[in-house]
Amino acid sequence: MERVDCVVVGAGVVGLAVARALALSGREVVILESERAVGTGTSSRNSEVVHAGIYYRPGSEKARLCVEGKRLLYEYCALHGVEHRCSGKLIVAADSSQVAELEAIHQNATACGVDDLQWLDKSSVAQIEPALNAHAALLSPSTGIVDSHGLMLALQGDAEDAGAMIAFDARVVRGAVANDGLELEVMTDGQPMLLRAKTVVNSAGLFAADVAAGIEGLLPEHVPPRYFAKGSYFTCTSRVPFSHLVYPVPEPGGLGLHLTLDLAGQARFGPNVEWIEAIDYAVDPRGSEAFYSAVRRYWPGLPENALQPGYAGIRPKIVGRGEPAADFRIDGTSTHGVQGLVNLFGIESPGLTASLAIAARVVALV
Repeated sequence: MERVDCVVVGAGVVGLAVARALALSGREVVILESERAVGTGTSSRNSEVVHAGIYYRPGSEKARLCVEGKRLLYEYCALHGVEHRCSGKLIVAADSSQVAELEAIHQNATACGVDDLQWLDKSSVAQIEPALNAHAALLSPSTGIVDSHGLMLALQGDAEDAGAMIAFDARVVRGAVANDGLELEVMTDGQPMLLRAKTVVNSAGLFAADVAAGIEGLLPEHVPPRYFAKGSYFTCTSRVPFSHLVYPVPEPGGLGLHLTLDLAGQARFGPNVEWIEAIDYAVDPRGSEAFYSAVRRYWPGLPENALQPGYAGIRPKIVGRGEPAADFRIDGTSTHGVQGLVNLFGIESPGLTASLAIAARVVALV
């Protein structure tokens, strides 16, 4: 049996940030990634938005870690040459019936510590985005976009420079609580291997609940249910007349079909919300009809035949359809009683923005 100090399960953006932070603190770290590259799941299938922390419940982990994570992420990107842009975002009330909801969003953001939002009336919106249909809008100047792949490569490089090692095609199939840590059975290159680690951080994203459920000695009540909420994106083949990101008021399960621009200027719309039972990244072209209808509420000039299927991502939910949104769960020993184990559950948006802040929280726990 191989013995290591720390194991991080999962090499998405959060797992890499955690591994980097642990390695920089002087810990010996091994990262186990079931795929053959970093960030092939949720971390590379999202809007690549740096969120400000507007929508979350005040005092929640999502609110605190997003606000702090945004600051840390912008600093990190500037220092490490990770491409990003503080482009700003408009949250749009398309008509007067949505103004009260927009006001509630403003109040919620203020309670979360977001102090830079600006209220814009119809004429003010028209001055900065003439093509936008908006009765009113909130401007979030500190919302931005980031090259998520470049960020993950930078985090991986930092972690490895600090001594961390990463094993690809390494899938955790079971675990057990031991006297001096945890034992993990790992399948790598088709062969089983046993590892004993003092510290295990379960950052397996979509499969975090599966990894936790396979650990003998962790009580079942400390493993949440697992749900998948798929979000599809459509790209726009025509030039869009916008310089800001554009968001409608939120919808149940997500933030609505918003318009984001990547760092090359390509526009995309999404994601929608589709509850599914199994991993499926296919984008149904027939979904474009609903996209046209939703987008034209705030951009009436969207041309016909301008949308084409883009890509899809899946949110790792720990509550089901129709239930109130769940907070991040960062479960350490004080929660479940297992020494040396930290489980990260429900790390959906704003997980990318919050990744460095989550990593700092994990290091403090272990």
